[in-house]
Amino acid sequence: MKYFILAILVVSLIYSCGQPADNAAKTEAPDSLVFYGEKFEPGKPLTVAELNSKVSNEKMVTGVVVSGTIAEVCQNAGCWMNIDRGDGSTMMVKMKDHAFELPFDCGGKLAIFKGDSYYDTTSVEDLRHYAEDAMKSKEEIEKITEPQYDITFIASGVILK
Repeated sequence: MKYFILAILVVSLIYSCGQPADNAAKTEAPDSLVFYGEKFEPGKPLTVAELNSKVSNEKMVTGVVVSGTIAEVCQNAGCWMNIDRGDGSTMMVKMKDHAFELPFDCGGKLAIFKGDSYYDTTSVEDLRHYAEDAMKSKEEIEKITEPQYDITFIASGVILK
């Protein structure tokens, strides 16, 4: 019996050591926060509403930490997420230099993210590309006919809770 248990332990150990990492940029901190990209101290993050007023007043905000609920994530590469603004709209957060990716199934989770934010125009072509990444229907994609001027956020790191 003890040889049977020992054999199961050895097989389990060998199997677990051979599993590939699901995301090379993902790291876990001792307090069980899961980081993607650059590690940072979350401190007391701004809300999306607070970020909106800060960017409106300062034109560009660097090194800011913000939190919000993820509405959707890029389903092709995990390279962007839309954060719920709480008013029925969302704010897009792109991963800096495509250096890291988020899991496709993290919609609905709380995200704390650090990076730079400013107002910018997103072209119709890019908006349609993002809609394709979000698996929108052809009809929804064709309805996109105007560029969008809005806050752009480039995240250097993300914590998922």
